[in-house]
Amino acid sequence: MDKLQIMEILPHRNDMLLIDEAYKNEDGSSTAYYTVRGDEFFLNGHFPGYPVVPGVILCEMIAQSACVIMGDGLKGKTPFYTGINKVRFRSQARPGDKLRFECRLLRSKGVFYFMAGKAYVGDRLCAEGEFSFAVQPAAKE
Repeated sequence: MDKLQIMEILPHRNDMLLIDEAYKNEDGSSTAYYTVRGDEFFLNGHFPGYPVVPGVILCEMIAQSACVIMGDGLKGKTPFYTGINKVRFRSQARPGDKLRFECRLLRSKGVFYFMAGKAYVGDRLCAEGEFSFAVQPAAKE
């Protein structure tokens, strides 16, 4: 999926859509990518002279990548975080890095989905954790 196709299933837009391309694999897992350009809002001030992608942003990137697993089941719906568990940060992601996200479904029950995901730069693990979501009908203003 390219960015336009991702936007058909994820509600995120503009600066908060944090994956560039994504794939739902034959085994039901997902793989997604994001290239850190260096001009992102989250790098301003984190840290001057040595920009590093914040851990909370890595978590959001993994979560968006995990939601690709739900595919068309997310159309017209919003996946809200309900939990973040066992998160560990192993290495930094910096401008110029191409991040790869590998995610899988652990289980689901009703509107709740439990996922595991990892973020890599090349073969270097940057972050990993478990994420849960409640999928709700999209709210209208």
